Amino acid sequence: MLSSQRPKTSAERPQMNQPSDPTARHVVVHPVDPDDAAFAAAFRAMVSAGKGAPRGADSRTQYDALMESVLPRGDVTFEDGVLGGVPGVWVNPANSRAGAAIVHLHGGWFSLGSARAYRHLVGQIAARAGARAFVPDYRLAPEHPFPAAAEDALACYGGLVDSGVRRIALTGDSAGGALALGLAARVAGDARVVAVAVLSPVTDLTLSGATYETRAEADPLFTRPQVADLVQIYLGGADANDPLASPLYGRLAGMAPVRIQVGDDKVLLDDALRYAERAVAAGVDARVDVWMGMPHGFPANIGKLKAAEPALDAIGAFLSQKLQSRGNP
Repeated sequence: MLSSQRPKTSAERPQMNQPSDPTARHVVVHPVDPDDAAFAAAFRAMVSAGKGAPRGADSRTQYDALMESVLPRGDVTFEDGVLGGVPGVWVNPANSRAGAAIVHLHGGWFSLGSARAYRHLVGQIAARAGARAFVPDYRLAPEHPFPAAAEDALACYGGLVDSGVRRIALTGDSAGGALALGLAARVAGDARVVAVAVLSPVTDLTLSGATYETRAEADPLFTRPQVADLVQIYLGGADANDPLASPLYGRLAGMAPVRIQVGDDKVLLDDALRYAERAVAAGVDARVDVWMGMPHGFPANIGKLKAAEPALDAIGAFLSQKLQSRGNP
């Protein structure tokens, strides 16, 4: 039952409905659908008791079960594999084009998540993009703190290059978005990397975004103290300003085109908005789609939230266009 005292969402607060610069050409704002607003309200009520709770390694089984529940597709198959020495899962859509591949870095705050658990979400992306995707089981914190995950991401990229793949896209969600964007900056200038697409990315581990305050009530999942603990587990004493940890502070010039999908009801909103702003200022073709009333990771609710499908469709169309080549069959 929804309490009349629950925090108001951005969709219910018109004065906070827009990003700080709603006129920016690289920001596209999508209004909330009434059905999605109802779903989000029910979701908020369901998870309210756990908001801000610790999410350590002991939550891995529960988190994997959650991601396993993403709507599967009937036109995608999976197989275990190794890429660049990193184990993971290949996601193979029926319409996969030759000479192209995606590396998807999964979410889970650098300490949760697995390739197998994420296969259905990545299947939704890969099928829309028309390209096979590899989801690495990169090393997780606290057993393997920063920069282990970032080095595994780089190894996977190297594995694709060594295998002769000519067109590469980097994708990721949440913490995996940080890994994907960090990798994209490391390999900026390599013409084989043609696109970067991220969902609800983490880009600033210094936690300096204003939305940690302005979206503190609206976010149904996270609090700043909770996120600070998760970041500390990952960094293990490393500097949060390191561009490999916080891609917001990296050198972005020369990167492949970037597309971001993000919900408005989240303390991490500024991570997406500020990153896109910096990317555009650096001459990168970047765009961020902001979905009003949507929480962190909303595209995983494909089949439940109406906003999830067009968000995934937009990512798929972008990747498909960038991964196709006149020289490919």
